[in-house]
Amino acid sequence: MSLAIVYTRAQVGIDAPSVSVEVHLSGGLPGLFIVGLPEAAVKESKDRVRGAIQNSGFEFPARRITINLAPADLPKEGGRFDLPIALGLLAASGQIPRERLDQYEFLGELALGGELRRIRGVLPATLACRDAGRTLLIPEDNAGEAILVGSAKVLGAAHLLEVCRQLTTGNALQPPIAQPRTTLEVILERDLSDVRGQHHAKRALEIAAAGGHNLLLIGPPGTGKTMLASRLPGIMPPMNEAEALETAAIASVSAQGLDLKQWGVRPFRAPHHTASGVALVGGGGQPRPGEISLAHHGVLFLDELPEYDRRVLEVLREPLESGRITISRAARQADFPARFQLVAAMNPCPCGYLGDAERQCACGQEQVRRYRARVSGPLIDRIDLHIEVPRLAHRVLRGDALEENSATVRSRVCVARERQLQRAGKPNSALGTREIERDCVLSDADHQLLEQALERLGLSPRAYHRILKVARTIADLAGSIAIKRAHLTEAISYRALDRTLARSLR
Repeated sequence: MSLAIVYTRAQVGIDAPSVSVEVHLSGGLPGLFIVGLPEAAVKESKDRVRGAIQNSGFEFPARRITINLAPADLPKEGGRFDLPIALGLLAASGQIPRERLDQYEFLGELALGGELRRIRGVLPATLACRDAGRTLLIPEDNAGEAILVGSAKVLGAAHLLEVCRQLTTGNALQPPIAQPRTTLEVILERDLSDVRGQHHAKRALEIAAAGGHNLLLIGPPGTGKTMLASRLPGIMPPMNEAEALETAAIASVSAQGLDLKQWGVRPFRAPHHTASGVALVGGGGQPRPGEISLAHHGVLFLDELPEYDRRVLEVLREPLESGRITISRAARQADFPARFQLVAAMNPCPCGYLGDAERQCACGQEQVRRYRARVSGPLIDRIDLHIEVPRLAHRVLRGDALEENSATVRSRVCVARERQLQRAGKPNSALGTREIERDCVLSDADHQLLEQALERLGLSPRAYHRILKVARTIADLAGSIAIKRAHLTEAISYRALDRTLARSLR
């Protein structure tokens, strides 16, 4: 029989749908034809496969060869299909046994000499292969990434000959050995104790980490806004295995690939303000994740927020609410998770020194109004905490007072987050309307206080709910079952931009 079937995986977003490579040899003029929506790199695989087979000592079949990549309506792209196509040709021509092919799935790009080269998107394929109950055979350079999925059966090979020996003997390759992993060094590179003073901002950072809230830092240049933002991942609760795998899977399919040293470390993404909307949310003819997806379960930091194109910022509004982004193209659609914490920083005015005690602001009121209008009200509404970061006195910067380190703050954050998970199964930032009514109960007097604050600041219903969720987080940090007056007033105080806008409109 001159038909062989080899199993592999395509890549669509962070999914890895199954693909069957069907190779058929028939009579007629010699030629090789690939069908099943192959793009350019897949069509070129016939030349790589021919060279790899011949340089590995096998015979390339001089027959009419038809290769079907099923399902036929699923687009196929990249060099990942080289190895399964080569094995299908060798099995169909009787040069290797086909009895064991059903036990494996194969991924890998071939060099002309038969060496296996690293590919992108191995982690999602490993997860899918594990669920299918097969062993995944991949290039050796990808094995360290694949074994992050602890229960998966993985084999790594450096050459086509090693794969053929495995199919012939069944024991030519040994499973890769998982290396011990630690994230301690990465976290300690950016410790909260490096930040002098700014205790109000540090408190807001702790609340943001505990409840998963978005944060806006407002202050003159050089006051430590970027430094504070970069310390947020180090005080957030550690990721569980499911979160770590999901974050790693997104990195695996991205352009830069997965850095194994970052396993289990919450991502911190800080795109430049010239970034386009596609760079932020993802896209392209073959959709790739953008910055918001690469920041999944981590932090997206937007410095100089008003300097971003307003249309670029508007694309963040829906992902901030839904935690997902769907990229639609004429031929395909890809869905990427994007549940990130937004941390933004901005100056109070164009020159940066409005309200600074040491330098005089040179901006007029209309200039300040236009500068802040670059960021839309609906986007500001979606940011729970607005914090002013003032300039510090030199004596504070050179002082020798001990500052709390990230580990100490993270311990309190973890306790508060655990309370939230036990109560609602999610962080406070993700609470729905009914859950807010159930878990964020106020006394009549506190309701009246909140209504007065909403009227004075001109806040929307969305901001009303966000204040309640922040108050709930403050109560959790204090170990309180009920939201008290002190918790509510502190939550209201974290609307600095709303306060300044309300004053400017009077």
